[in-house]
Formats: sequence, structure tokens, C-alpha cells
Amino acid sequence: MKDGYIRTAAATPEIKVADCEYNSEQIISMIKEADNKDCSVIVFPELCITGYTCGDLFLHKTLINGAEKALKKIIKATKSLDIVSIVGFPFIADSSAGNLYNCAAVIQKGELLGIVPKHNIPNYSEFYEARYFTSGKDICKTVEFNGQTVDFGNIVFKCENMPQLVIGVEICEDVWVVNPPSNKLALNGATLICNLSASDEVIGKAAYRRQLIKNQSAKLLCGYIYADAGYGESTTDMVFCGHNIIAENGAVLSESDKFTTGICYTEIDFQKLCGERTKMTTFFGKVLTESDVKEVFFKLPEKDISLTRYVAPMPFVPADKNDLAERCEEILAMQATGLATRMRHIGHKTVVLGLSGGLDSTLALIVAVHAYDMLSIDRKNIIAVTMPCFGTTLRTKNNAHELAKAYGASLLEINISDAVSQHFKDIGQNPDNHDVTFENCQARERTQVLMDIANKENGIVIGTGDLSELALGWATFNGDHMSMYGVNASIPKTLVRHLVSYESTHTNNEHLKKVLLDVLDTPVSPELLPPENGKISQKTEDIVGPYELHDFFMYYFLRFSFSPSKIYRLAQCAFKEAYSSDVIKKWLTVFIKRFFQHQFKRSCLPDGPKVGTVTLSPRGDLRMPSDAVVSLWLKDLEK
Repeated sequence: MKDGYIRTAAATPEIKVADCEYNSEQIISMIKEADNKDCSVIVFPELCITGYTCGDLFLHKTLINGAEKALKKIIKATKSLDIVSIVGFPFIADSSAGNLYNCAAVIQKGELLGIVPKHNIPNYSEFYEARYFTSGKDICKTVEFNGQTVDFGNIVFKCENMPQLVIGVEICEDVWVVNPPSNKLALNGATLICNLSASDEVIGKAAYRRQLIKNQSAKLLCGYIYADAGYGESTTDMVFCGHNIIAENGAVLSESDKFTTGICYTEIDFQKLCGERTKMTTFFGKVLTESDVKEVFFKLPEKDISLTRYVAPMPFVPADKNDLAERCEEILAMQATGLATRMRHIGHKTVVLGLSGGLDSTLALIVAVHAYDMLSIDRKNIIAVTMPCFGTTLRTKNNAHELAKAYGASLLEINISDAVSQHFKDIGQNPDNHDVTFENCQARERTQVLMDIANKENGIVIGTGDLSELALGWATFNGDHMSMYGVNASIPKTLVRHLVSYESTHTNNEHLKKVLLDVLDTPVSPELLPPENGKISQKTEDIVGPYELHDFFMYYFLRFSFSPSKIYRLAQCAFKEAYSSDVIKKWLTVFIKRFFQHQFKRSCLPDGPKVGTVTLSPRGDLRMPSDAVVSLWLKDLEK
């Protein structure tokens, strides 16, 4: 339960149709296996005690009695286990009425916590459940089972010692309808929806099923366990493939191979889900009365489980190459559209940007080129200004020249060394003292030059700074921190690299491709300190730390408001092959301190397009006081 993680499972046992004794043994074996692996919730397929494909045998009391006997056996066999098991079985809730229900039994520690009936009974195409089963919709009562009074109907199962875990149950068809029961259950607090299913396999259905579960988990901001019937079901008219899916807020965390049996596991982050619900103020609904949804309580033992779920080291960058290409294309289009819209509004045809030959300014130039092509404006109206000074290397200077030339932009080279030296004299700065003043005087002089050229040419200054630099405060206040439109304002450094790389693979200009690849190969540096032997001496990542770590920290700190200790734990999983725990802690401490120290810079950011879920604009996603104290966050990391 540490950090809100609960290990969950979706299981498909190998069954025999109508052999309740055999099936119960398979179910018990899987429950014990999952419990041994510190699993807290396991879900089985629809009607798995009997098999879904029993047909008219469901009308035989012999089968129904056999199912009840098997359920009693499962309850008894798991009496010593803490795991919550959810098993499908047929049940006559009222013997005098004789109504048969397709049900889910929720079991823990030898107790039947509740029985949930299926609401939507399909009776079309290959499905004819209405021949046997009655809808359990809107039922909320108690029934007798094995000498115990049990809640029957709409129920949410609440974990007393982990309030973030609230379980709701629906069965197969229920999630395919217009208004699934899980909607109502989520509005009554359910954070985990468990679906017992027997979804037969036809061409194309798996992709639709997967998307359906992803969408429902996203819409309800919940975890979703989908357990599907598989091997052993009758193949008289249908084939079942055991397609198990565990999703969390729109993302599939674990998925079984089709046409297999077994258990798929993963951890669901209920702390994150509840945090998302808190943040999303539109996630609310009418509070339903007790007669609509019953509450049943249970407890789980405290467990500090290791994480088996995949933690991506680059959360801003899709791992799939096709997804990455699509994302890059979309982001460039969004950036260019933002700039084009701004230019159209103000009526200017000229933009001015500082082109250093580094990654960020290269991306800004690429965006400007895309925007100009979108507006059918001559690229000569893009004024790229390279401003060499004390730290500029020949490599970056040449790349700036070649980029402007290849893209057809106008290039100005203005050496600012004399201007900065004069400024040093004016303020009494010793040029041999390479302190922060030495660096920032250059950055502010460059911004002054850009602003004045923009005035002279009736244009606007395009900012080049990225999201990672803003998070770390790695920008000179009123220097590169300021512009008239910041096209990279919501692009993290790890993504900047991929956007430039994407551009290099989509150009037909071989010379341009060569230059872009050299830019990608150049160390990240503000080039404000004199080079050593003609090479860059000031490498940003040597000073503030690896950007891949900082982007990881930033994502979880801002997107989900995770505590530093939880971010540290996730980073250990994501970077276990790349960085030691001490190194991760060192740079996470740096990130937290710098994030708080430099909020004042983010309080007055220029306009820029939001392209992702994490941004730092004071008018959009981050409203944070500049005087906030960091001590609580540092103490959390230390523990």
C-alpha cells in the first residue's frame, strides 16, 4: 500500500464446462498463487465456476446447486487469505420467485462480502442469456447464502485502512452499453472497477475491447480489471480467447496474450487516481442514497510491494516509433499554428530569433519555418541573429549560419563582445571574474539586441527557452527568459531532441540533415564561459544534472503532484540500469530546490502555446507563490 500501490490480477483458469468441482479447484489454485505474490485483488471471468457456455444446463437445479457448493468450497479454502477474490457464478437470489442471476461473488478471508448481479442481459446474435438470466439492475437487498446474510445488488466495497481503494463490479455486457453500471459506482466512490467477462472472439473485437476498457478507465478516472473467459469454454458456436486487460486512467498497464490461460498482474496507483479526481473539479455527481448503492467494508494488510509495472524513463516521449513520429508531427503543427495565429492577429510578417546553433534555438527556427509555410510568407522575413561572444565556439556559430542558409531565413551576425565589455566597465565588473554577472550580462545583451531589431523591423521576438529550463530556473531573468512569444515554452528538453531529430528525417535537403544531426550531437550549453581548446567548456548537464532525470522529476511533480519520496521510488525503477540511487537523490534534491527558488521567473512568462499536459504558464497550469518554502518537500525526500 506504500505510495498508494495495490497489486491486482486478472485470471483466466482452464475450465471444463459444467464441471464445478474441477473449476473450483483451478480457481482456488490461482487465488493462492496470486496471494503468494502479494496480490490484493484478483478477478475471474464471468460464470467461471460453471463455464459461460452451459446453455440450457443453467435451467437445471443440479448445475446451480453444484455452483453454490463450489463457491462454498472456494470460500472455505481461502479462509486464511487476505486477497479479495471476485468470482463469477449463477445464483437464484429468491427461491420462491425462481429468478436466476448471472453474478459476481466477492470473497475475502472466508467471508462472502457481497453478490453483484449482471444488469444488462444480452439477447442478440450469438448471445441468448435472457433465456436463463434475470437483470439485476436497480436491485439492492440482502439474501441468504450458506447461513449468512449477504448484500445483493449495487455495492461498493470500501477498504477501511486504505480509503483510496473502493471496488465496484460489473459483468461483461454491462460495460458495452450506453450507461454502464460503473458510471454509477464511480460516482459513489469506486476507484477500481472489476469486470467479469465472457467476450467471444471475432475478427477486430480485441482492438475495440481494449479501447473500450481504456476509455472507460479514463472517463471514470479509475483502475479497471477485465477478466475474460478462455480455454475450456464450449466451442459449439463461439471461441473465447482469455483477453485479460488491466488499465489505469486510459493506459493499459498489463494485458494477456490472446488464446492463453493464466494470470496477468500489475500494480494500480490509487493515490494517483484519487489525486486526479481531486484535481478534476468536474468529476462529481448526484450523491445517491443508501438504497441505490450499498457500502460493504473490508480490510487489507499493510504491504510494501516492489513495483513490477513498467515505469518509462522518458514520460514525455512515446516509446513506440510510430507513436513518436505522430506525436512529433502533431507538436510541430501545434507550435507552428500558435505562432501563425499570433502573427496573423498582430499583422506582422517578421519574426526575430536568436540562433545559437544549439537545440532550442534550432527548434524555434524549425517552428518559425513551419508557421511561415502555413501562412505562405517568404522565409526571408525570418531574421535569425547569431551573437557570438566570449563563450561561442566555431562549431555552434557555423551551425547557426548553415541552418539559416538551408532554411532560407535572413541571417545577421552581431558580435556583442565589445558591447558587453563596455557594459562591464559601466558597472565595474572585472572581466576576469567569470561569475553569474559575467554570464548574465551576455544573455541580457543578446535579448536587448533582439528586441531592438524587432522594433526596427516591425517584428516580434520568438523565445527559444524550453520547459525543462523553466522548471529549473535555468534562464537569465529578463534575458533569454523574455520574448514576445515563446514557441518552446511547453516542450521539455528530452522532447526537443526528438523534434529536431524528426525534422532531420523528414527533410530532402541532405546538407540540412547533416547540420541538424550535428546540432543533435552538440553538448547542451549556454556558451557563456570561454571555450577550452576551441571546445565547449560549460556543459549544462554537468552543472544542473541530466535532463532525462529532471524531465522525469518534473513530469511526476507537476502532472500528478507526487511527493519527492514517491518520485524517487519511481526513478529508481525507471533508471535502475543508468543511475545509482545516490545520484538520483542528488539531482532530485537539486530539482526540488531550484523549482522553488526560481518560481519568480515563471510568474512573468511570455505567451506560448500549450502542447502537453505539463506546462508552467502562470495563466494556465501553475499558480504557485514565489515565496513558498521548500522544507516539507525536502523532508519528505529525506525520509
